[in-house]
Amino acid sequence: MDNGEKHRSLYLTIGLTAAFLILAAQLFRLQILDNSFKVSAQNNALYYQTRYPARGLILDRNGKVLVGNKNTYDILVTPHYVKDFDTAALCALLDLDIETVRDKFKEYRRYRTRIGYRTITFVSQVSQEQYSRFLEKSHKFPEFRGVPRTTRMYPYNAGGNLLGYVTEVDQNFLDKHPDYEMGDYTGRTGLEETCESMLKGGKGYSIYLRDANNRIQSSYRDGAFDKPAMPGRDVVSTIDAELQKYGEELMRNKVGSVIAIEPSTGEILSMISSPGIDVSVLGEINKHYSRIASDPFTPMFNRAVMSPQPPGSVFKLVNALIGLQEGVVSTGTEFPCHNGYTARGISVGCHPHKSPLNFTEAIMASCNSYFCYLFRNILENSEYGSTAKAFDSWAGYVRSFGFGTRLGSDFPSEIAGIVPSSKTYDRIYGQNSWNALSVISLSIGQGELGCTPLHLANLAATIANRGWYRIPHIVRRHENDSIDAKFREKHYTLVDTCHFEDVIEGMYQAVNAPAGQGATARIAAVKDLDICGKTGTAENPHGDEHAVFVCFAPRESPRIAIAVYIENAGFGATWAAPVASLMVEKYLSGEISPSRKWLEQNMKEANLLNKVPASPDYVPPKKDKK
Repeated sequence: MDNGEKHRSLYLTIGLTAAFLILAAQLFRLQILDNSFKVSAQNNALYYQTRYPARGLILDRNGKVLVGNKNTYDILVTPHYVKDFDTAALCALLDLDIETVRDKFKEYRRYRTRIGYRTITFVSQVSQEQYSRFLEKSHKFPEFRGVPRTTRMYPYNAGGNLLGYVTEVDQNFLDKHPDYEMGDYTGRTGLEETCESMLKGGKGYSIYLRDANNRIQSSYRDGAFDKPAMPGRDVVSTIDAELQKYGEELMRNKVGSVIAIEPSTGEILSMISSPGIDVSVLGEINKHYSRIASDPFTPMFNRAVMSPQPPGSVFKLVNALIGLQEGVVSTGTEFPCHNGYTARGISVGCHPHKSPLNFTEAIMASCNSYFCYLFRNILENSEYGSTAKAFDSWAGYVRSFGFGTRLGSDFPSEIAGIVPSSKTYDRIYGQNSWNALSVISLSIGQGELGCTPLHLANLAATIANRGWYRIPHIVRRHENDSIDAKFREKHYTLVDTCHFEDVIEGMYQAVNAPAGQGATARIAAVKDLDICGKTGTAENPHGDEHAVFVCFAPRESPRIAIAVYIENAGFGATWAAPVASLMVEKYLSGEISPSRKWLEQNMKEANLLNKVPASPDYVPPKKDKK
């Protein structure tokens, strides 16, 4: 053998030896030093028990807990390994119906191929007491085991629609959210849905050794490979818990909604939809869902953001501002009123008051006739050349206040409402076949307008701010994170700031003018609070008129703006104005003055449900059809 062949043979021997040593070292590391391959989810010798995280808390703006957690347990079962067991005994331990258990196992057998060897949830949210009873007898049911979970608790009996609820995911949800698994829970509606990504946390697991009969033997490697659950992040809402609770007491046995906003920030202080979901059922919503869903007063329907109604006379504030901006009226402009407005066979009625009235007096007395004249001046402005062009300019002003669009709130299910355009009336009447009188009902907030109470509260906040608003929102922050930048941006209307004081003076007089001057909202006056407000009575083709009131206070540096909308309640000053003013007083003063306790008692005790057309077929009216 020559030297070349010897060298090649030596190199080959060295290479093979090195490869063998590397392979041996790798096998030694995997088998002796590193057992991570053993913790694969496919390893049948190991059992993974999910660790479910505690959801984050929901707090009010002052740190009070609106939604907390309490400990419960889920009972799990691996159907493939279940043998005969004492069904009656298990039912007694877990307060179950025998037929329910039998039905569950019929379903397990039906879907045994799909379920395979998986462990699934048998019973959810078992109480500590029930779980303790189960543990004492658990040796009789080796295929069943418990896993700790948390469920929601509600220290304040208020805010069911606002807070939302948590429920187990279904197949439809899983199809859209593949990052969830069967047995997981998710927030549905309200803040629970809005803040799901923050509140839910992250699941972990504990790993156990099990034998061939699926019996757990011990923790695998003393938990070295366990993964802890990550708790959800706490969310601080903008809600004032005490104001929310108080508002719901005032709205008991009434159909409608209340929205209160801090004007300078756009933060929602309270959001009330009545009748609403009682928080006592939120933790077990599935048990009560059928009853709630069949309630003729639709408690799951959040009227505050989902019910577009005619705004009624509170909309005169918008027309007043547009009239000033367009220069078709001034504060000194007077118009007559003889129990209403009549022109070319068109008649709009009005309540008795002095005549003629100037701009401030018209807002104070809510004169329909005055605003019919004003609205005609807007649409018959010769500078536009046609009613259609003037109308579209008017509609542009209206939309700049946030009407006819989703405001962009972080609360789910907000709807846009309705602001018509000239094309709307071209379709109804034909092109060039309509004029200001054809749509005169818009002058007093009727006709084809539709807005939610959120829009109306935003209007009150916009006027309080003298022409701008921040998007109303319900999340203040989560842990150390600040809110989305869009909620800090100011949105200006198309009306110059200088015109707002003239309208505010009319609102101030509507509440605070001396008796005998025709003010429509004197019942809302509270000493030293300088409430500025406007009543509204919205026509309703389905029954009695709706009562509406918007206000803010104090006049200078306002701290709260509020809208109250009570369906089928009649004149705005009778029901809506008292509710609003009591909430303003409660928020700003902390208590109701002795001289107004009678009003508070009347509002809490009043039952207006018999005025609403409640039936299984009842659907809240979408908008006025006139």
